[in-house]
Amino acid sequence: MKAVYFQEHGDLEVLKYGDVPDPVAGAGEVVLQIKAAACNFNDIWARKGLPEVDLPLPHVSGTDAAGVVVDVGPGVDQLRVGDEVVTYPNNTCRVCAACLSGQEVFCKKFKIWGFQTGPYDGAFAQYAKVQAAQCLPKPGHLSWEDAAATSTSLLSVYRMLVTRAQTRPGDIVLIWGASGGTGHMAIKLTRLLGAVPVAVTSTDAKAVFCREMGAEHVIIHPREDVLERVRMITDGRGVDLVFDHVGETVWPISVLCLRWGGKIVICGATEGFQPTIDLRYLWNKQLTYLGSHIGTHPEWVECLRLVSQNKIAPTVTEVFALSDLAAAQRRMETRSLMGKIAIRVDT
Repeated sequence: MKAVYFQEHGDLEVLKYGDVPDPVAGAGEVVLQIKAAACNFNDIWARKGLPEVDLPLPHVSGTDAAGVVVDVGPGVDQLRVGDEVVTYPNNTCRVCAACLSGQEVFCKKFKIWGFQTGPYDGAFAQYAKVQAAQCLPKPGHLSWEDAAATSTSLLSVYRMLVTRAQTRPGDIVLIWGASGGTGHMAIKLTRLLGAVPVAVTSTDAKAVFCREMGAEHVIIHPREDVLERVRMITDGRGVDLVFDHVGETVWPISVLCLRWGGKIVICGATEGFQPTIDLRYLWNKQLTYLGSHIGTHPEWVECLRLVSQNKIAPTVTEVFALSDLAAAQRRMETRSLMGKIAIRVDT
């Protein structure tokens, strides 16, 4: 089958489009014909490599996919050949106490599919192997591209805003990187929860996009001073919650933007892992710092319920062919994208 893969870590030139081994379904697994996939920043982390993180090589990335079941392995009875499905990002043992209690993000064998799995085990291919438990029916009203873009970003945002931060109606939420794949879903879910999204982005065009997504206020950084604007928007009080997936470069500003008793929730760090923290703010303002990860299976089910009810959906703004994956990743690395990028997979 055709896939985009790399055999060593590096810049875009390490990506190769060519033939790789066909996947074979093992016990509890299915093989999907991938119709579409979607891009996430962990695709770039995998390609470049991360300190102290061993990733299987050769590597096929891609954590989000939508496709058709073409083979089922032993022990699979909930799926049949021909089923149209979307994928769940978490690959786990499914039998430990954490998995059985619906908290598989704490499974000792937890891996993000297409990021930590392999070799040749991700969505940027004509066919892919996943655990049957990683599949749910594709929402019928969505295109393949939209369906592929539903899981990781929405699931991460849902866990951050609902489960971890317990966002309430009326809360003012400062959203960094608000025009990207994760950020634009944070705007949408914040509005759905009855809270007030304050989007931070970098250009006029992205500001327009954020308003279209539902942002009540937009701050164009670094042209505008984020802290000054937050004080104006909140009458000096500060925001209730900071939604962060940027990390080191924005952390000090985030802390200052919080009201007394406010919260930061973070799911990633695209601009660095080593922020400077003044602990005096933590105890004096009685702040809460919350880490979050990709969500659980029950949270994913709830996300797809909201999608199926037309309450929320990703905004796919660009679609690339599988052979053009390098161009799609370049768009992400240069922060040129808005919304989600989908990858069309032809067989």
